[in-house]
Amino acid sequence: MLSHIDICRMNRLMEHNPEAKKIIEQLLQNHQTIVSLISHEIRNPLTLISSSLQLMEQTHPEVRDFSNWDQTMQDLNFLCQLLSELSAYNNGSTLRYQVFSLQKLLRSVAVSFAISLENASVSFRSSIDPAIKDYAGDQIKLREVLLNLLKNARESQADEIVLSASSGCDTSGIQISIRDNGCGIEQDQLDQIFQAFHTTKQEGTGLGLSLSKRIIEAHHGTLTVTSAPGEGSTFTVFLPL
Repeated sequence: MLSHIDICRMNRLMEHNPEAKKIIEQLLQNHQTIVSLISHEIRNPLTLISSSLQLMEQTHPEVRDFSNWDQTMQDLNFLCQLLSELSAYNNGSTLRYQVFSLQKLLRSVAVSFAISLENASVSFRSSIDPAIKDYAGDQIKLREVLLNLLKNARESQADEIVLSASSGCDTSGIQISIRDNGCGIEQDQLDQIFQAFHTTKQEGTGLGLSLSKRIIEAHHGTLTVTSAPGEGSTFTVFLPL
């Protein structure tokens, strides 16, 4: 797995060496193909096993009495999730560009997230600048990033989450921030939070934030975070126009 630092180094090398650019691009393509094939070949039989065990559980409920049955099912579901996210991470830099209304996307994400909080004791509000213009990018992957950041905010033990978006005074780009008043992040964790497979959650894969950062940087934007323990966190996305 290539780290964010590795990718930055290769990008700098490709800027100054056309021959190296051709070689590295081919190597990256081969790397992505291999990872996708491996993920696909492993995920398919795992999904089949998971489906078979779920069917067995429905037709023979007594299997739940077997020792470690629940743990086995949890581990299997985790592996399926990990392979799915690994495949998504591998293709994070591959974008399908289209011009779309970013304002509508933001409002749609806000509505979807608000619905998910109907039975939760969390206050959510959004402030979306009506002056935000159409944007050329991968609408599906940007939606994935925003929902992932909102999901992280919900899991931070917050009782208030705010989504805000503005086009900025100089109109050079669009700034989107997701702020929560949750438990916050320790400083030593902040330095690693966007690294692949780094997680502080018991059931997390550690790929969500790394994938989000990769998608935003593929749009030539930035994803940053400010946080303090006990005060909450703010994740900020900047997308240049």
